[in-house]
Amino acid sequence: MMKMMAMMPLAVLLLTACSTTTTKKASRKKSYNPSVAEQAEYYRVQEQLIEKDLPNCSGCIHGSAHELTFTAPLQTYEISPEAARELGLTNTKFDIPVTWNKQTAMWVKFFTGRGRKHFVNYTQRAGRYAPVLSKIMADNGLPRDLIYLAMAESGFQNHARSWAKAVGPWQFMPATGKKFGLNIDWYVDERRDPLKATIAAANYLKMLHGLFGSWELAAAGYNAGEGKVARAIRMYRTKDFWQMSKGRYLRPETKNYVPKIMALAIIGKNLDVFGFTDIEFEKALDYEEIMVKGNADLYEVAEVLELDFEEVKRYNPEVTRWQIPPYVETYPLRVPVGAKDAWDEYKDKDSVVADSFKTYVTNGQSSLQHISRKFKVPVDVLAEINPDISDKKLGPKTVVYLPFREDHSLHASMYADIYEKSTKRNSRRRSYDRLISSYGKKGKLIKNPSVFYTVKKGDTLWRVAQRTGVPMSTIIRTNRHIIKRRSILPGDRLAIR
Repeated sequence: MMKMMAMMPLAVLLLTACSTTTTKKASRKKSYNPSVAEQAEYYRVQEQLIEKDLPNCSGCIHGSAHELTFTAPLQTYEISPEAARELGLTNTKFDIPVTWNKQTAMWVKFFTGRGRKHFVNYTQRAGRYAPVLSKIMADNGLPRDLIYLAMAESGFQNHARSWAKAVGPWQFMPATGKKFGLNIDWYVDERRDPLKATIAAANYLKMLHGLFGSWELAAAGYNAGEGKVARAIRMYRTKDFWQMSKGRYLRPETKNYVPKIMALAIIGKNLDVFGFTDIEFEKALDYEEIMVKGNADLYEVAEVLELDFEEVKRYNPEVTRWQIPPYVETYPLRVPVGAKDAWDEYKDKDSVVADSFKTYVTNGQSSLQHISRKFKVPVDVLAEINPDISDKKLGPKTVVYLPFREDHSLHASMYADIYEKSTKRNSRRRSYDRLISSYGKKGKLIKNPSVFYTVKKGDTLWRVAQRTGVPMSTIIRTNRHIIKRRSILPGDRLAIR
């Protein structure tokens, strides 16, 4: 079986498996099995596969394309001879285009200077993931050096999450992830699964390259969306990324994204040249697989395996909560090598069921929809763990199970995606606090105010100051009891004289 698996393309292995999981409800069919029955064996034989399929080039991040892997019909690109001499490069060929210009040079300077620590961290993690990602790209007929796009996106972090709620090593937005076959719900987020997410990324990149016929534009489309790039092509009447990036239509983030990938590829394939000689590459996860029933409590599973809960989570980054989805019959769980024996010997597997739920008792008339809004939990999740409760009106003192573990705080990191404040909101709050602190020290304090201004819709502190002729610093200091907590709202009475 192992020999047969080693001969099959990885993408085929993984995609073949997607139909093996059965579900309890036909309306909730999901493909949660990330591979075939022995899918865990891929990591076990990864080093053998890589050694046979992809001998690493000297001084390169593992998984990089090089002389032994350049294959038709993929095109081979070479950095300009002038740039190669200027930088003293030893590896000058890539299977994605690499342009040396001031934008690319800026990123090379960053990752070898102020951003050096970031690059070291990315590269260390690359040892664990880049060879696998590279092989999946190759199995799909795509350039191996697209691993540097993942490096630019997340630094090879499964749990990477942007302010815009893009998640995983390839930073998929929810809609795009679902479009390319990734399951995302309360219990599981396959954007975090490095294997499944890479297959989805390969399909997306293949589509983008088919649309634009250029890897530069495909990368730009991956960052900005294919619609944005298509409009830029029509607007500037060119498919030259560097030409259209001179205009103002593309965001600075997208204009920087393409040269950033190129800079990472240049450095990543010439580590010694840039002084990265002591990188300690992480080893691939070596694991086995056990089958657990739907609605299993991962804390109890970890106890049976004599492992920490966090260790089980580390091997299964796509499982976002503490329980296996209740609507699947079985779920393939990755565990460290050696832990499978403990599970096989455990006789009472049905006992590791999730039943330690927090509860909510209704005060008056309520409904699952109301409780869903209150706790930001999908209605179908509440209905699934409360099968005896009607979806209609709930009477007072009805006990409703919530999908939070009894001993968890709702502020636990496991639920951060539900209750966290956005980075943008936090940034705005910090800016507001600095403004209030700065102006509050300069303003005059009105001790016994006799004139007040009632805030109207659309008013800001600056506008109130303009309308009343009172310095904003005075308004802030005098009304600090209101303003220090929040922005002004319609109806607030501000003392102005």
